[in-house]
Amino acid sequence: MKCMEISQLHWKPYSRSSFVFDLQLFAGDDKTEEPTAKKRADAKKKGQVGRSTDMSAAFVLLMGFFILNMLWEHIYHKIANYTTYVFSHLNQTVDTESVVRIFIGIIELLAQTALPIMLAIMIMGLAINMYQVGMNFNTEAIEFKLDKLNPINGFGRIFSKRSLMEMLKSLMKIAIIGFFLYDFISEHLLDMPQFIYFDLPTSLAQISDIIFSMAFEVIGVIMIVGFIDYAYQKWQTTQDLKMSKQEVKDEMKQSEGDPQIKGKIKQKQRQMAMARMMQEVPKADVIVTNPTHFAVALKYEKGMVAPLVVAKGQDLVAQRIKDLARDNRVPIVENKPLARALYAAVDVGDIVPAELYQAVAEVLAYVYRLKNNRRRRA
Repeated sequence: MKCMEISQLHWKPYSRSSFVFDLQLFAGDDKTEEPTAKKRADAKKKGQVGRSTDMSAAFVLLMGFFILNMLWEHIYHKIANYTTYVFSHLNQTVDTESVVRIFIGIIELLAQTALPIMLAIMIMGLAINMYQVGMNFNTEAIEFKLDKLNPINGFGRIFSKRSLMEMLKSLMKIAIIGFFLYDFISEHLLDMPQFIYFDLPTSLAQISDIIFSMAFEVIGVIMIVGFIDYAYQKWQTTQDLKMSKQEVKDEMKQSEGDPQIKGKIKQKQRQMAMARMMQEVPKADVIVTNPTHFAVALKYEKGMVAPLVVAKGQDLVAQRIKDLARDNRVPIVENKPLARALYAAVDVGDIVPAELYQAVAEVLAYVYRLKNNRRRRA
């Protein structure tokens, strides 16, 4: 029995679930990352921004009907007065002067009645668009492109997910607005036949009240739909602009520079700085060394505040400095504490700090004595 149990234990098949892998973990092209600021800015330049035409239409209609409601009596009297004027002069001879007068009167009437509404609508349209997308003027969306004539691309746009969503939104808007219109008209339908018993001003006043009430109710519905659509468009734009991890890395390389290229540039800069430093070694007055690990080249001229460090190095660079010094007969002085202190405290091109004046002065005095002795012997 034990042998059978052992055999069954050894030959028991592995569970299938142990071989299930989540392949999404290995998919490098998934758009899982939020769009970067650069990605959003580039998309905005191309006109790819989250904006709702329903929201713009709602505010434009609201402003138009609001101004029309405020100026309704003024507009009515202007049109009535001009109509009375025209019909009262129909018995006059029609000539060029009378036609021009009528034409000028029509322009003046439009300027007094329609122009304020048009200006208000234009200002509201610009304001709501600026609220949604900011100051963003571009012509890329209306530029002629040959790929727009490609029927395959056209079918792809028609039957895309975005087009399907737009169609569903349009049907939903028609249904909602249609319902409110039907409800409003059915409520006031029985009141309309009695208007035939009123005079014209009273009938127009009653009809205008009904029209404005219906318009503002429908505009309220459109505005609610517009706000919902605006939130959806912003979300959809973000989804369309999402990036893969590789795209984020590539963008960082483009904006900050390829690390390999940056490394080569830094290496070249170090080489150039090293070459310039080595050119200053033959001009130095003394090389302070410890003697194997550090080497610091000092230079002092009349008028300097303090001696200047023109070159310094460690290990191989220190050895190179000392070789150049020997080739150019620059004195080399061994002073371990001073060499270490200068290497640690002073950068190339800086002067010696005040706490090292005494030690450096002693070294320079020693070097000057050597030079004077050589001159006397010569």
